[in-house]
Amino acid sequence: MMKKYVRYAMLGLAIFALALLAGCGSETAGKGTADGSSSSAIQAESAPAATSSSQGTEKKPQKLTIKVYYPDEQGMKLIADKRTVTLDGQEKYTAAMESLLEGTKEKGQTNIIPKQAKLRSVKVENGTATVDFTGDLRKDFVGGSTGETMLVGSVVDTLTEFPEVKKVQILIDGQKVESLSGHMDLSQPMGRMADLLK
Repeated sequence: MMKKYVRYAMLGLAIFALALLAGCGSETAGKGTADGSSSSAIQAESAPAATSSSQGTEKKPQKLTIKVYYPDEQGMKLIADKRTVTLDGQEKYTAAMESLLEGTKEKGQTNIIPKQAKLRSVKVENGTATVDFTGDLRKDFVGGSTGETMLVGSVVDTLTEFPEVKKVQILIDGQKVESLSGHMDLSQPMGRMADLLK
C-alpha cells in the first residue's frame, strides 16, 4: 500500500515539475515574442528610412541638350552652339537663356548680348515665351541695326528651338519696349528668325 502512495506521490511531483517547466517556458517564450516583435518593429521603421534615403540619392539633376545661337564674326548670320545644361530644379527655358547669357568662346562666333544684362524670368504660355531682362540689356547695348537684329535673333531663335515655343516677347524690367536702340519693333511677340540661321 505504501509503495502505491509513494508511486502516486512521485507521479504527482513529476507532473508538478513538468507544469512548472512548461510555465517558465511559456513565460520566456512570451518575453522572446515581445522582444522579437519590438526588434522587428525597429527594423520595419528603419527600413522605409533607408528606402527613402536611397530614393533621395537616386534623384539626379536632369540634363538636357540645347542649342543657343550667337552671331558669326561678320555679324551676318547666327550659328548654333550645342550644349548640355543641368536643369537642377529650374525650367528648361530659363536654363537655355542662362546658358545664352554666359556667352561663347567658340571659334567663329561672337558675343552680342551685354555682359551686364541679367535674366529676370522666362515664362511660356500658349506658345509664347515671355523673356524678361534687366535694363542693362538696353543700357549697355552697343551696336547698330545689324547688332540689334543679331541680339534679338539670338534670343528668339534660342527659345524657339523648343517646338512648343512659337513666338517670343522680350521685356525690359518687366515692361514691353518699342525697341533696343530704335531699329526693331519689340512691342509684339516675334516668330522664329530662320533667315538669320547659317
